Amino acid sequence: MELEDWTVREGASEHQPEIQNEIDSDEATSRQQHPHDALPPTDGGYQAWLLLAGCFIINVLVWGFAFSFGVLQEYYMNNEPFASNSNGIPTIGTTATGLMYLLMPIYFYALQRWPVLKKYSTWASLPVVAGALIGASFAQTVPQLIACQGVLYAIGGNMLVTPTITYLDEWFVRRKGLAIGIMWAGDGAGGVIMAIVLQALLSRYGFRVALRCIACAFVILMAPLLLFVKPRLPIPMASAVRPIDTSFLRSPVFWVLQAFNIIQGTGYFLPTNYLPTYAESIGLSSKFGSLTLVMVNLAAVLGCIVTGALVDRVDVTAVMLGISVGAAAAILAVWGVSTSIAPLCAFSLLYGLTAGSYSTTWAGMIKDVQRHVANVDANVIFGFLAAGRGIGAVASGPLSDALIASSGQSMHGYGGEYGSLVIFAGCTTLAGGCGWFVRRAGFI
Repeated sequence: MELEDWTVREGASEHQPEIQNEIDSDEATSRQQHPHDALPPTDGGYQAWLLLAGCFIINVLVWGFAFSFGVLQEYYMNNEPFASNSNGIPTIGTTATGLMYLLMPIYFYALQRWPVLKKYSTWASLPVVAGALIGASFAQTVPQLIACQGVLYAIGGNMLVTPTITYLDEWFVRRKGLAIGIMWAGDGAGGVIMAIVLQALLSRYGFRVALRCIACAFVILMAPLLLFVKPRLPIPMASAVRPIDTSFLRSPVFWVLQAFNIIQGTGYFLPTNYLPTYAESIGLSSKFGSLTLVMVNLAAVLGCIVTGALVDRVDVTAVMLGISVGAAAAILAVWGVSTSIAPLCAFSLLYGLTAGSYSTTWAGMIKDVQRHVANVDANVIFGFLAAGRGIGAVASGPLSDALIASSGQSMHGYGGEYGSLVIFAGCTTLAGGCGWFVRRAGFI
């Protein structure tokens, strides 16, 4: 189907996305059973924006901490008790982010099958996340950090994030891309805040006190917020037990988009995890290494919002191609030859603006799949796309260790210890945009 054809149909008021039909059906049922309760409007109104603000702040805390792991990685690799046996430290961060993505389909299935769990999941997440961070603060070995800061943190974080995503799907329909972009912008904003806070705490108190302070902050900030993060539809009606439709798994459109999503995820986390240690390898301070992460995440805030607005209006594969080319250019042409502050800053900003917004294209991918497979729940597709990114994230941890080990030992550049990692990250990032060529060839 030509871009012009489906763009016109998307904009026409008489052709709403299939997800709107499901919500309309739920609303009709809700009105019959609650005739005096008027449902608030979608895509606007203070309640919709309040919910979106809540999703943003949750991402600031949960994903922001995960995406600022590079600061902790630099600390762990240079301080005892982990510096003397640092093998596996990169796996801590990729385990946390990877598992959060991988577990999403399971969480979405459970919430759709037993919707009442939404009421309890967010509150139950607080002791799990706090316990994970406090447990990590007592760790003496890298496997203990992986178990607490990696595995347990991912389990608790998903208990908080996934219910709010289902709420977002109820509150935003026509402007879903923009809403998801703003929600994912919380990752970048959190990365900025968490990198600064972690660097200050680590330099003054060490990792044990730092992790305990973050655990306390999670509970104190999140508990009052959860009072205002609510669904639009009555929970018993929001997912009135209907079979979970996975027919989209037979669609070539889904698998083409998923394949490039997985490939991009395999290389995406490598630059952010290694930027602080790379900065140190070229003679810069640890504080400047943390600043590079701040710049990546700060640029990602703008990138996510812009990308979210674009996928509501433009072919998603074109958006994927544009940000992938930009990110690959940043890696291969800038990071790979960075030996001083200026080019490393330029790389951080460009990478955050482009690669940092890739997951925002999921809104467009979901619309693409729903055009080919009717009546598929957007949350189920979202969960599978997240799992695909999780596969890439988990794989990138051991891969990064192998890539570093296979490189040379000079100070910097393509001939140095980061050479193979730079090339791999650049190639996988570029491949993430190749769905546009598959579409132009007429295969999807």
